[in-house]
Amino acid sequence: MSFLNRDTPKPAEEAALEVANGARLIPRITIQAFCEHSQTAQLVEATLHDRRMSKVALTTHNGGLDGAVETYKSNPTPNLIIVETSLQPDEIPAALGRLAEVCDASTRLILLGHVNDVVLYRELIRSGVSEYIVLPASAQSIVSTITELFAAEGAAPIGRTIGFVSAKGGSGGSTVAHNVAWAISQHLRQDVLILDLDLPFGTAGLNFNQDPPHGIADAIGASQKMDQTLLDRLSSKAANHVSLLTAPVVLDRTFDFEEREFEQVIELSQRTTPVVVLDIPHLWNNWVRHTIATIDEIIIVAEPDLANLRNAKNLSDTIKSLRPTESEPLLVLNKVGVPRRPEIPPNEFATSVECKLLGQIAFDAATFGTAANNGQMIAEVAASNRANETFKVIGMHVTGRNTPERAVSRSPLKLPTFLKKKRA
Repeated sequence: MSFLNRDTPKPAEEAALEVANGARLIPRITIQAFCEHSQTAQLVEATLHDRRMSKVALTTHNGGLDGAVETYKSNPTPNLIIVETSLQPDEIPAALGRLAEVCDASTRLILLGHVNDVVLYRELIRSGVSEYIVLPASAQSIVSTITELFAAEGAAPIGRTIGFVSAKGGSGGSTVAHNVAWAISQHLRQDVLILDLDLPFGTAGLNFNQDPPHGIADAIGASQKMDQTLLDRLSSKAANHVSLLTAPVVLDRTFDFEEREFEQVIELSQRTTPVVVLDIPHLWNNWVRHTIATIDEIIIVAEPDLANLRNAKNLSDTIKSLRPTESEPLLVLNKVGVPRRPEIPPNEFATSVECKLLGQIAFDAATFGTAANNGQMIAEVAASNRANETFKVIGMHVTGRNTPERAVSRSPLKLPTFLKKKRA
């Protein structure tokens, strides 16, 4: 018998394609890997840091092909087996035959090998192997392969998630988040959903002059019943292409959340909205840490002073360690040029934090104060203000527009695309 053949991926939905190659969450599957070298085992385990793998149960074992055969003689097979082999090309088919005899028909196989040979690749694909990856490879390339095998089966790309976090209280992370969301909605004509995660003190309602009866707290409380209809009912329309899940802003109770408390609401938002902007409060606990680790882009908003520099550096280092296979955090400097305030030059600030400086916004108390008091965006109060161009640049970057395509790590094996066709 052969392993189940991979289906031809269906075209992604046009709306989702317009926003920067949205990630595809891999469903709840079980993966078991059999590695011959410790370095390969570490490589496979590193895939769990990728947000697309958040629902996957992965275990690694020693032994390669022989270890897999012995294991499945007396144990059921998982959804996917990843096996490393150092066998010569002429020895691999026989070993795969032994493995196929003890595997279920629905099991898929990714083979990690050390021989870069097109003839071998063709033979493996013909025999039913789902994919052959030549080592050394990257964790990202393995995750992408798994995504193609499972998530691509009719699944549309999930919405782009962009989180804004202030390096220090009052640095303006919320203001920047809301104005960037507005810029994306107006310039890309894409639907944007803003999640105000600062439940006791959030400002999304104020900044958009909204006071809806429901919001993010109701969504979290109804997590067991949450679906698209309920999400639409709880969100409020702030403008054309802009919707909000506002914070309740009450102090008659405390808001203590489990690590994954926001996960269901965020995932549902991703499935229904091309761009999801998260206004993350300036605090540090389990749910903030988990949320930051599982979204597409993180923007650190800071003022150019020493306290912000210290906090931004700590945030940057921690975010990079939490997301080793994801994009690095980006930096936006706000309130640049406050009169009489000694400031750290923007480029020096970015170099110290070790983040890309995506934009800097000049201090303008009158314009920003008027917008806040009126419940309007900067573009509505002062259309010619230079900050609007900065918001647009940030929005274009985090949604993948006007940005060079990221180099994707792939195996050294270069194959014509017709080899990827559906197999009989």
